[in-house]
Amino acid sequence: MRKLAAWAVVLGVVAASCSGHGAGTALPPGRAADAAASTIGAHSSRPQAVLTAPAGWATTATGVLALANAADLGRLDRAKTVEVTLGLQMRNVEAAKSAIAARQIMSRDAFVSGFAPSPAQVAAASAYLRDQGFTNVTAAPNNMLVTASAPAATVEKAFNTTLHAFSVSGKSYFANTQPAFVPTALGGNVVAVLGLTNVPGLRAGHPVQAAPGAAPGTFNANGSPQPTPCTQNINGQTGTPVCHRFYDPATFNITYDAGATPPATNTSVGILTIGDPTIGIADFRDGATRFGLPQVPINIINVEPQSTDVTGNGEWTLDMTYAQGMAYNLKRIDLYNVASFSFHDLTVGLNRWVSDDTDPILNASLGGCEAFPYESGDMLVGDMILVEAAAQGQTLFASTGDTGGYCGVAGAPPNGGVGGAPMVEYPATSPYAVAVGGTDLFSNVDGTYLGEDAWQSGGGGISQFEYSPYWESPTQIVGTTPAGLTFRGLPDVAYDAGLETGGLTWNGGASFINGGTSLASPMAAGVYARMQSAHGNALGFAPILLYSLYGKSTPQQLNGPPETQLYGPFHDILQGTNGLYTALPKYDYTTGMGTMDIARLASAIGP
Repeated sequence: MRKLAAWAVVLGVVAASCSGHGAGTALPPGRAADAAASTIGAHSSRPQAVLTAPAGWATTATGVLALANAADLGRLDRAKTVEVTLGLQMRNVEAAKSAIAARQIMSRDAFVSGFAPSPAQVAAASAYLRDQGFTNVTAAPNNMLVTASAPAATVEKAFNTTLHAFSVSGKSYFANTQPAFVPTALGGNVVAVLGLTNVPGLRAGHPVQAAPGAAPGTFNANGSPQPTPCTQNINGQTGTPVCHRFYDPATFNITYDAGATPPATNTSVGILTIGDPTIGIADFRDGATRFGLPQVPINIINVEPQSTDVTGNGEWTLDMTYAQGMAYNLKRIDLYNVASFSFHDLTVGLNRWVSDDTDPILNASLGGCEAFPYESGDMLVGDMILVEAAAQGQTLFASTGDTGGYCGVAGAPPNGGVGGAPMVEYPATSPYAVAVGGTDLFSNVDGTYLGEDAWQSGGGGISQFEYSPYWESPTQIVGTTPAGLTFRGLPDVAYDAGLETGGLTWNGGASFINGGTSLASPMAAGVYARMQSAHGNALGFAPILLYSLYGKSTPQQLNGPPETQLYGPFHDILQGTNGLYTALPKYDYTTGMGTMDIARLASAIGP
């Protein structure tokens, strides 16, 4: 095991799995991250230390995952079919990033023509796979990925690696035990070999509790919201009544000041789902009726053959409910559905959304410790995919996790606790995503905004592997290294995530209160859908716009308690901690720029 550079966490101290919002099964020991600038991928993540490739081979970004509490069962069955995905190096990286900085929006065909891997790159990778005996060799329409299948023995030979079977908590997985290489002729073209492990590094989940007999606030026939009643009404320090309540779409619209902001009728939103989302859709429909929300069309896009996994259905209900709830109405909800909780499937799902170029917004209320996709190569490839999204005017909103300023490793506290590995989570950590953290939200009796503090379990912190993009760098608390490198900070924005002030859903006919950044992320996505809809879906990639507005903002009136400073269209959170970081004036690693006032945001963007 190598040491990380002095500015990074030593990954070897934690040999356990990272998952988005709970414990999982693996955390890689990590190859050292160099202090030099990245030269492959999107040039946005720190390069791994150079390995010495065997003669005739070239290195890739795919290293080795170390499984914790796992029984190594030896070499994987030679005949077992393994699907691999080759990540190809995009062209003209800096030119694409310059186009994004200029807020140009291009079509997928324009991106493919000028920036995606070339047809020659695709042909070379595809030919190699066929020559090695792979079948079902398929290139994605945007040329970023080439997928193929072969027996494990063929995979090992093609990439000079080894695959072992493992048993973890009674479940069977496989993973590579040696780095992946490609022939020298493909070096610099094939930058990662994905799918060499099916370990579930992701998990979707959030704090939830039953709320029998809950009476929600609703939208009336004209779309006007009526708030949830107070569950407890006490006097604050000034003698002003303070309402303790749970929330629902109508009450959130009041508290976060939707006002007369038009609904997102002209905008479709994608949601990343896993397994069989049928139950989640039915529960969403039930809740929409109870909340007085319009019934929007839902389109299931099975990116991979649909699995029978139903463990995430409560998550998908929450995502659909609060993406639409904050938008009030949507043109359509597209569920980009993948088969499993592996980072490989996340990458494939993201690429399908980007390649389709249909929805300007995608929500992903899941994630996992960033060290895992850094080591597997999914971070390198995923960041390139998200560069394409940004160039096409698309924005990924991703939750930052529910274990505080940590990622949830095996043995860490459950969702809503604080602890784990001191890292942030991917895909939220990507510079080309909007990372959404959490707050506790308080309102007046009539539902209007009172104040917020940082939710104690909201994810946030400093990436060990991703650079800070230029639009975020001026806000960052941590400066650059002597070599001039920066650190991506999380979150960008936040919304309500506290279980005690959470959002209502119906699941199986019963009412539940839901917390977590899994609630906050779709809320942010729904708010931005309103902005996009009002501007013909031409606002483009959200972070550049949001950080630009933030940079022009000045402090205004003070709200609370809890003490909250209105800062342009943002509520600057001034109280609370997530275990490692504390809320401070202006940007911080608990709530980022803060929460967005909907009407003020619309006004700041302008007509």
